[in-house]
Amino acid sequence: MWLHVAFLCLSFLTLASQLQAEDRASLRRSSDAAGRCQYTFTVASPEESSCTGGNGRPEMEGVLSRLTLLEALVSRLIAGADTRRDIGAEVEVGFQENFSHLTGERNQLRQDKDRLNRQVQDLQARVTELSQEADSLRQSCMKTNTSADARSDINHRPASDGGYDFGNGAYQEMKAEVTEVPASRFLPDGNFSGCGEVLSVGDPVLHQKADGITGKYGVWLQDPEPQGTPYTNKTVWRIDTVGKDVRQLFAYEDMDQFSRGFPMKVLILPEPVESTGATMYRGSLYYQRKRSRTLIRYDLASESLASRRDLPHSGFHGQYPYSWGGYTDIDLAVDEQGLWAIYSTSKAKGAIVISQLNPESLEVKNSWETNIRKNTAANAFMVCGRLYTVASYSAANTTINYVYDTATRASRALSVPFKNKYRYNSMVDYNHNQRKLFAWDNFHMVTYDVRLGRANN
Repeated sequence: MWLHVAFLCLSFLTLASQLQAEDRASLRRSSDAAGRCQYTFTVASPEESSCTGGNGRPEMEGVLSRLTLLEALVSRLIAGADTRRDIGAEVEVGFQENFSHLTGERNQLRQDKDRLNRQVQDLQARVTELSQEADSLRQSCMKTNTSADARSDINHRPASDGGYDFGNGAYQEMKAEVTEVPASRFLPDGNFSGCGEVLSVGDPVLHQKADGITGKYGVWLQDPEPQGTPYTNKTVWRIDTVGKDVRQLFAYEDMDQFSRGFPMKVLILPEPVESTGATMYRGSLYYQRKRSRTLIRYDLASESLASRRDLPHSGFHGQYPYSWGGYTDIDLAVDEQGLWAIYSTSKAKGAIVISQLNPESLEVKNSWETNIRKNTAANAFMVCGRLYTVASYSAANTTINYVYDTATRASRALSVPFKNKYRYNSMVDYNHNQRKLFAWDNFHMVTYDVRLGRANN
């Protein structure tokens, strides 16, 4: 563009010079002394009145002046074009930055919306549970009041009233039932050390925080019954389960070393790990092989695969996970009664199935199908042959909301307070030796004290 403008300017200057020359030029014809005809072409100088000492320098200076002006004009045109290009580039970069910023804000808003929707669902479920519990308590109170009124009527009836005989056996039986209800049914026994129901869960105690993104969720635990290995029940084990090929098992001498983050050994597992459902029991690590329903027992003493077996009909790799996801289809657990698998099948249609496993061969010894939907539970664990489910993995204050007893094959609602301090609890496992829950909550590895009491059956 600027080349065309420069060319026009140059042409204009040339044409102007020619026109000026034509205005001041003259042609004369005369004879010389020899009689020959001579033509004389005269151009008047714009600067001088005579030719004395003239050498054409003023004309050259005029031309140079015009060329200098022309060069200045061309430079301005070139600078203007570069400036426009720079401004255009800056505008484009600014637009891209603003677009990226707005896109990020939009994605963050979507994530916040999804999180809030999940919290609303959790709160709605909690409200439903509380309503059911309130109805149950109301009915119990009505029954209690009715019984109390009946006893009051009996106690205040005169002995001469022949309508009721205080010596009647039915009355004595009722009186015995009332007076022999043990106080432990209603009040926690602080000295209780046997197997029973979960009465309360303490606040989370932090032991370690993962640094990298691979520590977003994982498994950490201690063996409640170490046997035949160089390790003890103080040894801490950890697996970071974020990654395409999870095989590293970190061993720490004790909790103090674990808190400082210095493993004494790293074992490489023979098969990759799927999700956070692994557990430790009697000198072996039990876990689910990636993208399969295959269970693996890894012997810690020999550092080799001891046994493997498919869990019949179980879903895997996202078919029946917990509500937080993470391919948690098969969750292995240990309690006072042995090794368990918590999962679901197509036959159960997504309801939680509990199977007790042979710790040596991984063969299923017995199974129970519950009426608890697996994808509505955030996590689950076993205590004294009972399955407990956690209502939410992200709500700071949630509850242990259901219990299923394998002895009676009955389930019922609970409301034991449970805290997700760091708002993303991806693993809960029970250690019956320490009577603690081990959990992995959003990069944070924590424990909870558990208090048990006599069964309220």
